[in-house]
Amino acid sequence: MSKVIIIGAGGVGTVVAHKCAQHPEVFSEIVIASRTKSKCDAVAKAIGAKNISTDSVDADSVEQLVALFRRHKPELVINVALPYQDLTIMDACLECGVNYLDTANYEPKDVAHFEYSWQWAYRERFEKAGLTAILGCGFDPGVSGVFTAYAAKHHFSEMETLDIVDCNAGDHGKAFATNFNPEINIREITQNGRYWSEGKWVVTEPLEFHRSLTYPNIGPRESYLLYHEELESLVQNFPTIKRARFWMTFGQEYLTHLRVIQNIGMARIDEVDYNGTKIVPLQFLKAVLPNPQDLGENYHGETSIGCRISGKDKNGKPLTYYIYNNCSHEAAYRETGMQAVSYTTGVPAMVGAMMFLTGKWNKAGVHNVEEFDPDPFLAELAINGLPWHEVLGGDLEMD
Repeated sequence: MSKVIIIGAGGVGTVVAHKCAQHPEVFSEIVIASRTKSKCDAVAKAIGAKNISTDSVDADSVEQLVALFRRHKPELVINVALPYQDLTIMDACLECGVNYLDTANYEPKDVAHFEYSWQWAYRERFEKAGLTAILGCGFDPGVSGVFTAYAAKHHFSEMETLDIVDCNAGDHGKAFATNFNPEINIREITQNGRYWSEGKWVVTEPLEFHRSLTYPNIGPRESYLLYHEELESLVQNFPTIKRARFWMTFGQEYLTHLRVIQNIGMARIDEVDYNGTKIVPLQFLKAVLPNPQDLGENYHGETSIGCRISGKDKNGKPLTYYIYNNCSHEAAYRETGMQAVSYTTGVPAMVGAMMFLTGKWNKAGVHNVEEFDPDPFLAELAINGLPWHEVLGGDLEMD
């Protein structure tokens, strides 16, 4: 029986709170905190559980975070705030002796660049404090890393290629909308691509490489090569991997809107002067785009995310392997009021927290999810709304 604080009351935070409330035997007390307390109150009211309370905090402020943690004395903080705030929350955790879990790695506000080095730099301090920090426990990053660890444990003696494939085949009926925070989403997509090949990183132009891939129960979708943070830790933790890539689907209408946004300067992350006021164009765009939290009601279709891996099986023979989950937008909305992109991030965050609090993922220091035992995590994932499937010996559609 443990107390947790969820920082963030957006789509993902809403799902995390719903799922934690379904397990009072693990999460005895749940506190939801964000800059706007009324948003937390609305989430708590929608869930209706007696063990949920709310609070307010500016997660950019270590001082406010420390005060929050000292008021509530949680065993674990589940960080589903903005990636810019990872380090302030980790600092506060160290000051107060609180364990930490997040779903996305740190990135600085003024540069569209993300890597784990900033958070890995906290390893020694968390080890010395006897605290656990679990990084990247959403779906990708998150389940994608656990899938890879499961493949290594049960099927491969040596993994050689890894392709993480992410398809959202849903339709929300909007001309243009992002499925999670628009600012983070557009920063991610518009930066250069990058993939691992023969011991080094290869940089590509944004969305330069694409191909049609076939997704279970969905069919063929055009998929684009992006850089994604879990590649950085996976190639370190599984050094036999010779090539690692990440692919995501985008429709042509989405890409057309994105191109226009870039061409007219609305994707800029530097300040501009507007009538004597400093504004960041991308932050203004975020304010006028549809809120990802409001997409769920009319969202139809499903997501499909998985890992396609090739290498040598336990007997040294060639093996291809595909492990994936499909998630329905409609089913996610019926359960939590949120669409499947929020659901597929929020459920793994709850399961990761459960793993820590029940002693299955408990190791002092700063760790990525693939460093833990994948079996208990995937067992809980399957019974908490995200069942997964395996295909051995199939065509990976990769070369």
